[in-house]
Amino acid sequence: MKRRRLLGHGALVLLLGVTHAARGAGIVAVRVWPAPDYSRVTIESDVPLTTKQIFVADPPRLAVDIEGIDLDAALRELVGRVRPDDPNIERIRVGQNQPGVVRLVIDLKRPAVPQVFTLKPVAAYQNRLVLDLYPAEKEDPLQALISERLRDVDAGKAPVADPLDDLIARHTGPGATGPELRESPPPGRVLPLPGPDSTARPASPELPHGTLAAAPEKAPPRPAKAPAPAPSRTDRLIIVALDPGHGGEDPGAIGPKGTREKDIVLRVAHKLRERINASSVNGNPMRAFLTRDADFFVPLQTRVQKARNVQADLFISIHADAFTTPAARGASVFALSQRGATSTAARWLADKENQADLIGGVNVQAKDQHVQRMLLDMSTTAQINDSLKLGSAVLGEIGGMARLHKPRVEQAGFAVLKAPDIPSVLVETAFISNPEEESRLRTDDYQNDLADAIMRGIRGYFAKNPPLARNRTV
Repeated sequence: MKRRRLLGHGALVLLLGVTHAARGAGIVAVRVWPAPDYSRVTIESDVPLTTKQIFVADPPRLAVDIEGIDLDAALRELVGRVRPDDPNIERIRVGQNQPGVVRLVIDLKRPAVPQVFTLKPVAAYQNRLVLDLYPAEKEDPLQALISERLRDVDAGKAPVADPLDDLIARHTGPGATGPELRESPPPGRVLPLPGPDSTARPASPELPHGTLAAAPEKAPPRPAKAPAPAPSRTDRLIIVALDPGHGGEDPGAIGPKGTREKDIVLRVAHKLRERINASSVNGNPMRAFLTRDADFFVPLQTRVQKARNVQADLFISIHADAFTTPAARGASVFALSQRGATSTAARWLADKENQADLIGGVNVQAKDQHVQRMLLDMSTTAQINDSLKLGSAVLGEIGGMARLHKPRVEQAGFAVLKAPDIPSVLVETAFISNPEEESRLRTDDYQNDLADAIMRGIRGYFAKNPPLARNRTV
């Protein structure tokens, strides 16, 4: 009898536990990360969340029913987290659809391909529900660089270079148009499940920051007899891919005063971009391409693929990492190694950087993961040798303005350096975990000096290793 009573109490406790798990999920934080590549909505909770979702294409919107929670102040915050310049999300609406079920409706500015997935606790994060909204039509990044260059020429910010004429003609034309603009509706609070009969339409996007104007219908006329270019010139843009580490959900290393690595490296990348865009190689214009130009997360393999998509001549990943002791200090430059790391510290750092996807949050069920992973296994000896040359040029210049952690280029298995056809280096600008270097990293003077030094390294590399000519069609 006593045993039955105990079992009954146990069943009651178990039942209450299940009820608590179903209705007691607590929302820890909500975040919205806008970016031209995709916009991300993250809901962090103390227990895993279960969802059902439906996507409606016209007008584009995603509805997500989150089960096991009640509407609270944290979820209501999502409504005000959407920025006017978000290129993908128009607005977010939330409401209590039924007891224990909250409905989230995301109205979109343009057709999208949504991905909804969950992430297990890692680092400082608890359970995360992630909603990624990718634009259905992606911009051609190479055409964007050419259009950006053309705008600068028209604005008098850059000299006109004859070799660009044919390249522009082949990458622009009558079919190039900008995003379609629609009228913006008044704000609403309707929360029914979206359906084909819905008349509510999301507001139309303003052109997002960095959106490029449509290219002219006709390229500038070429002279009847163009002078033959010198042998050292090429008929294309010289493209340098800059990769500010971390971003979005992944803050990177954090200094003693709370300085976030992702913020510092983005500022350095912006400064370096200005210098690259104002430069040329043997008379041919240079252009910087950033794997991220704002605070959003980019998976490691995607960073590599982005550089390959624009057929970058160089790839420079910028970081400001931490070590287990604040005594570590000095800048470093790394290249890829296929035979193991050149030091224990280099191996430790590569392992740490390669875990960025776990923190930033990657949908491991994405279909292209296997293809991208295969590409990362194709790195060649020639690429590594060229990377070491680039690394030596950059390290030598940084050593003239800052203390070095090691006097030579180190090597380790960094995933972000595995472009098979692009010389690639990773620059550790300083140890953000060192209080003195953290303070220096925060200053414009040090950031400018770093950008100047890396720029000189790029010039030094090209002086000894001129970029190879490519077919005009690129």
